[in-house]
Amino acid sequence: MSQEFLPDDNLSERPNDKSAASEQEVVQITVVGSRKAVLETIHTLYRLGFAAVGDWSPPQRGPKLGQVISVLIRRSGKA
Repeated sequence: MSQEFLPDDNLSERPNDKSAASEQEVVQITVVGSRKAVLETIHTLYRLGFAAVGDWSPPQRGPKLGQVISVLIRRSGKA
């Protein structure tokens, strides 16, 4: 198993940053591909209970011709 995906306890807390406890964690999930593939992926994730379709950004022009990008941003309190 790749070690880079395991939590690093030394990096997870910032004891000198008093505002860290009140900040929210932000996670951004990006789907990039053809418009059809992006919309199918968003609908699949909805059926799996991951996120509502309306939680995703509207598809925007992607980095390559024929691609679009849609982004989901999740915010949660620090654990």
